[in-house]
This record gives sequence, C-alpha cells and structure tokens, in this order.
Amino acid sequence: MYLSEEDKRAILRAADEIIAQGGRTLLAKILKGSREKKVLQLGLDKCPVYGYFKSEKIEEVMNKIDWMIDYDFLDIQYDGKLPMIIFTERGWQIEANQRADEFLREWKQWLKQGNSSPDMSYLKDRNREMILLFLEKVKETTDKRYIPYLTAWSKVDYKKVKARIYEVIKALEENETINHQQVLKREASVNEALEGAAPQDLLLKCYKCGERFTFSVGEQKFYKQKGFVLPRSCEKCRDRRYEDFLC
Repeated sequence: MYLSEEDKRAILRAADEIIAQGGRTLLAKILKGSREKKVLQLGLDKCPVYGYFKSEKIEEVMNKIDWMIDYDFLDIQYDGKLPMIIFTERGWQIEANQRADEFLREWKQWLKQGNSSPDMSYLKDRNREMILLFLEKVKETTDKRYIPYLTAWSKVDYKKVKARIYEVIKALEENETINHQQVLKREASVNEALEGAAPQDLLLKCYKCGERFTFSVGEQKFYKQKGFVLPRSCEKCRDRRYEDFLC
C-alpha cells in the first residue's frame, strides 16, 4: 500500500480533531463519514475531511491509518488502557503547515466577504509553533489588508504571541522584503516529510549481557499495539529469566 499526498494530508487533518483524545477506530469513522451518535455529538462531522474515504470499507480506512502509523506520521499513546492517536514529529510538521494554510485561506475569504471585524478569540490557546508559522505566512503575503485582523488578534492573545503579531504588523507596514529562500526551504522540508519513513528493524543492546539483538518490524508493531515499552533484554536473557522464575 502507498498513500497519495492528498490522502496523507486528509488523514492527518482528521487526526487533528481527536489528537490524544481518540483512537484509530474513531479516526476511521471520521474519514468514513460515520453518522454514529458519538461522532455527531463531538461535532466531528464538521471536520473538513469528514467522509473523505466514504466509498471505502471501514477496514480499508483502518489499514490506511495503520500505514500512517507504520510510516511515522502518527503514533499510539496509551491513556491507561486506552490507545490514543498522536502526531509524530513528522506528522505534526506537515499538519502544522496545513493548518496554518487553512487559517490563511479563511482570512482571504473574510477579505472577499468584507468581514472587517471577525472574532479572533478562536486563535487563542492554539499550538504556539503552528500559530507562529501562521503569522509568518501572513507576513509573507505582504498584504496590508490583514493588519486590522492582526490588531484585533493582538487584543485577545498572550504576551509572546502579541509580540510576534506586532512584528508582523510592522513588517507589513514597512513592506519588508520576503526571504524567498526561507520559504522554499520550508516547503522542501514539508515535502520531504511527506515521503514518510519506511519501518525498519531496530538493533538494540541487551542491558544484561551487552549483546546486540534485532527488534523486528513485526515485533515493533505488536509492542506498539499492546502499549509495551521497548524490550531491554535479548530473547536469550528473557528466556533465562523465565526459566529462573519457574525454578
């Protein structure tokens, strides 16, 4: 199986709605377009990619999600016994860039609609990394029409974000030159991240005998599904420990 760039982005966007709050099954239901009560109660049918894989079976959608986990876009983190979907560093790099673009498209739409005083409180308490990236993208537009939005935003957010907002306002007012090389570098980094990382066997060191042992892709998947931590000892030492326990 190999997923297209559009498929990867869709799965990450859906995952953003339930990060650290829901698992693989709930994520699959968003992408499938489920009308189950829980999905509707949580407002997950409002997600932009709700029903993205509506023509596919739920098992096929789950396989795509597992592929995203295997290729280092998403991961599983246990909350007690409950497995929750989280972003990997790679996955969040892509999704933060995608969400920043989404916010910018929304602002562009407001300009077309003549919306001069939108409520900016929706941007408060967002991920700081993503918000700073969004501000950078606003600055790169060189569009002074965004200044009223930025000014309104500065009145509702925290000190560090306000400081960056003021810097962007100043850059727009002064027609600051855009660092196009930096923009291209950022885009190249996101494109590289979208390639994913194929699962590979790991070579671990046994804390008991000091020998290296292989932790296979299949074993990694099993351990992750069960919420186990990486093994610290090789199979021989584990077997020896079990035999000693039986004695």
